[in-house]
Amino acid sequence: MKQYEKKYDADGRPYLETSLPGLLLTRLPLLNKVTSFTREEREEFGLMGLLPTHVSSLEEQVTRAYANFKSFKTDLEKHVYLRALQDRSEVLFYALLDAHIQEMMPIIYTPTVAQAVEQFSRIYRFPRGLVVNPENIDRIDALLEDTPFPDVQLIVATDNEGILGIGDQGFGGLAICIGKLSLYTAAAGIDPAVTLPVELDVGTNRQDLLDDPLYLGVRMKRLEGQAYDDFIHRFVTALQRRFPRVLLQWEDFSKQKAFDVLERYRDVVPSLNDDIQGTGAVVLAGLLAASKRSQQPLTQQTFVIHGAGAGGVGVARQIVRGLQLQGMSVEAARERIYLIDSKGLILKDRKGLEPYKRELAQEPSRVAGWKLQGAIPSLLETVREAKVTVLLGLSGQRGAFGEEVVREVAKNTPYPVVFALSNPTANSEAIPADVYRWTEGRALVATGSPFDDVEYEGALYPVGQGNNAFIFPGLGLGVLTCRAKRVTDGMLTAAALTLSEFVDTNRLAQGGLYPRMDRIHTASKQVAIAVIRQAVKEGVCGEQLPEDLEAHLEQRLWKPVFLPIRKAR
Repeated sequence: MKQYEKKYDADGRPYLETSLPGLLLTRLPLLNKVTSFTREEREEFGLMGLLPTHVSSLEEQVTRAYANFKSFKTDLEKHVYLRALQDRSEVLFYALLDAHIQEMMPIIYTPTVAQAVEQFSRIYRFPRGLVVNPENIDRIDALLEDTPFPDVQLIVATDNEGILGIGDQGFGGLAICIGKLSLYTAAAGIDPAVTLPVELDVGTNRQDLLDDPLYLGVRMKRLEGQAYDDFIHRFVTALQRRFPRVLLQWEDFSKQKAFDVLERYRDVVPSLNDDIQGTGAVVLAGLLAASKRSQQPLTQQTFVIHGAGAGGVGVARQIVRGLQLQGMSVEAARERIYLIDSKGLILKDRKGLEPYKRELAQEPSRVAGWKLQGAIPSLLETVREAKVTVLLGLSGQRGAFGEEVVREVAKNTPYPVVFALSNPTANSEAIPADVYRWTEGRALVATGSPFDDVEYEGALYPVGQGNNAFIFPGLGLGVLTCRAKRVTDGMLTAAALTLSEFVDTNRLAQGGLYPRMDRIHTASKQVAIAVIRQAVKEGVCGEQLPEDLEAHLEQRLWKPVFLPIRKAR
């Protein structure tokens, strides 16, 4: 049953029509106006005696909500408040977020969402999303049929095994899906009524979670092997039947599974893995901005990627595409990228090398003349011997880029590039203030979590945040707008190129490699336009669109405003 329907009056003005009784209107987040129901609506739906006398404007409610937000002391308390507000009134939540996006982005997503994930079974308040587990997978068609909205177009699904830099979090990973979809709406204006977070609760290998009496997930070890593959396949094929035009984002899958699932289904349903592709695109954008700042092309750089999980390999792939655009062959580009995991530099003769790492492994002959203490080059030895100029951290290892490593990079170039991208903040490979001090202010720095601007020797350095939110909301908007049949690598590269050109000139001159977060709305629209144009170029666009894409996008964006509500006759 439809809870409501959006219609237009004779003058073309939108309104919502519903047959639900008034009390239910105050319980449904997409319909609840809280204290902004008009007197006419209160009369029509029997709300006159159930609400305060004063009819508030949305602006008044935002002011009240912001005061409540500021009253909480810790970031986790603020996160819980915002989630509760979203579960009460979507419009009020997004209006508040829109007014304070710079301040609230770190609260609803990284780094605070990591705490919310870890505490999810204790802070759980309101059902949001779909939970699929081994106990109900046999009823997957019925589960999808029972979702509250009939036109789901965007799903973020996780199996919870590779959450940020904190690993297996069991049922708590649902908080990541909720947070990502909030950013799709806040940054790119995608209607929350067409989004659905999905928890693929396939168990956890964390014994402490299984022993926790308050744990909300299924109490079993993780599905693996064929049983896991069958579970995922049943989910995807059911999605095809129920929502054949859906865009599916795989989120926080672990290492090999992330690559396997993406490759298996990217041609089955339009799908992406933000950890692989979004991370790669946002890092390429930052590197292109750094290249613009230093006046040194990417082809003059040598890269170390510290961390060989989904994010690290995704970054390497996008760097290869960036180098190709500047005239390099794939083989020459891969030789410029040194991928390091917990065992050291990845070489092709390593025994038991995981399949997803092979394409980026270096030939042993390339390190034959290096001065090494052991058999496998370490991070420091790789930086020194390969004359590395760019450090990219996706390892989740706090402080991995220490003073000796950073100073060694600074010997190789006048503009050392240091991206400490691991989340949450506690896992950052370096502190920006330290990097500027160790490089005498020459470094070009970006981080995954937000850091304050750094003052060094009288100069102010804005620390750009390499947040995937600059990529995936605009990408999703573009894909949904043109009904793309596939999310291609070219679309990700087009998004990266667009973002790299979006940094304010003055900010770039100071070393800021990403826009300020309060420009994310405009950035997302530009990314969406680039994605649509690339989809048309590659022949995967499923819908004819007008020439004026910007106006077309603006017209279809969902905005946090209270629409009139009328009773269905």
